[in-house]
Amino acid sequence: MSETVLDVRDLKVAFRQEGRVMQAVKGVSFTVGRGETVALVGESGSGKSVTALSTVALLPDAAVLSGSVRYRGTEMVGAPEDMLRRVRGNDISFIFQEPMTSLNPLHTIEKQIAESLKLHQGLTGPAARARIIELLQKVGIREAESRLSAYPHQLSGGQRQRIMIAMALANGPELLIADEPTTALDVTIQAQILDLLADLKAREGLSLLFITHDLGIVRRIADRVCVMQGGEIVEQGPAAEIFANPQHPYTRKLLAAEPKGGPAPVPEGAPEVVRTDALRVWFPITAGFLRRTVGHVKAVNDATVSVRSGETLGIVGESGSGKTTLALALMRLIPFTGKAVFLGKPLESLHGAELRHLRRDMQIVFQDPFGSLSPRMTAEEIIAEGLGVHGVDPGRDRREMVADIMTEVGLDPAMMARYPHEFSGGQRQRIAIARAMILRPKLVVLDEPTSALDMTVQVQIVDLLRDLQARHGLAYIFISHDLRVVKALSHKVIVMKSGDVVEAGSSAEIFAQPRTDYTKELMRAAFAGEAVPA
Repeated sequence: MSETVLDVRDLKVAFRQEGRVMQAVKGVSFTVGRGETVALVGESGSGKSVTALSTVALLPDAAVLSGSVRYRGTEMVGAPEDMLRRVRGNDISFIFQEPMTSLNPLHTIEKQIAESLKLHQGLTGPAARARIIELLQKVGIREAESRLSAYPHQLSGGQRQRIMIAMALANGPELLIADEPTTALDVTIQAQILDLLADLKAREGLSLLFITHDLGIVRRIADRVCVMQGGEIVEQGPAAEIFANPQHPYTRKLLAAEPKGGPAPVPEGAPEVVRTDALRVWFPITAGFLRRTVGHVKAVNDATVSVRSGETLGIVGESGSGKTTLALALMRLIPFTGKAVFLGKPLESLHGAELRHLRRDMQIVFQDPFGSLSPRMTAEEIIAEGLGVHGVDPGRDRREMVADIMTEVGLDPAMMARYPHEFSGGQRQRIAIARAMILRPKLVVLDEPTSALDMTVQVQIVDLLRDLQARHGLAYIFISHDLRVVKALSHKVIVMKSGDVVEAGSSAEIFAQPRTDYTKELMRAAFAGEAVPA
């Protein structure tokens, strides 16, 4: 057995809130050995992140800790602040889920990495600069020297996550704690980051505590797994053993939580809802005093698509490929050239009241339900907002309509007076779906509606979307980088890269026999050597 780097014993964490005590972690015990990858797995609210933050006392003052967390035999619970500061960033480093919120938007990459080097190692000037370039090269940033003056917004999602990894490695830590580091990334970028972590672990002799809700990632990188539910570890053991022979019902539930099957067949003779012909979205690049157009950002090039009633078109591709831009153009939310016909009417020539009247028939559900719902409005107000805007069914009682649609999407109408923060992630996404569905649209654009959700909740949302489509004959445009969900929902798929549609066809054809190298690369990254699920 490898020597123990981190030893957690009977860790309990509670939070004091308005006179109440909420137990978040309930007697958790596990170890991380030298050079070992241990995965903490579970749904949102299971206590994974709280457990990880407890290791070096990064929790707020309201937290009450008991039990033991030992790093190399040294107790961290109740340790003096100066000792904790020496361990944080030096011996134990963190990589967080969302690099854009972890990096300072006002400082260059060089300044942000240099801050850690100066604080922990006293490195400044040319020595610090040389170390930063070495770190960027180590994590696979190309032309590292030219990136030093870049700000976070000037980098892609994958590059920002690599910068976060470089910052975590800056002081040569022994234990790396990665908290959902790939959740917001495309499948190909996700695969690159996982390969990078595996490579760094082998080269640097790192131990890794990896927090995730994605069992596909766990299967790929973990040596041992700890499954958490309700603040407790309900099962732990070698990864191969957990996957081959799960003992706890919750573990079996997580392993079974994968979208299965496919959509119901499109009804015979279903009418066409939307069609495009050589649709193009180019954004002008201007320069000079007179702001002359000197070029274009070619976001979408000559896209030709068609979606019928009861049919789902899946759009896949990496970030920046033009997926969302194409959908926004179809909804007339951004200008385009070419032809787009919605319910038999040419969208490019509609204006004013005529366009507003069509808008009730086209709705959108966004990726982040918390960001797309107003925190100042109740669930009832959010869902009913469209009724006021479009003046739908003025003779009906709106509260009754809200109650009906909440029931239809699987929400209890008794919760309509609650605010978004009082709902779980899956419930918030159901509210967003209810807001779109209450207008009884013909077309719904679903922009990454499941990527921020736990696996079990993803399955519920996929089943809900299938059910609503079958009942109301809805046409869906489903945008996602999660190919498993795309396969479960889509009748047809188009693959986009750099604004171009590089492959299109039925879902069965695309998944069974991808033709282009790019589509094959997406499949390899999504299924990581597994057979594509039937």
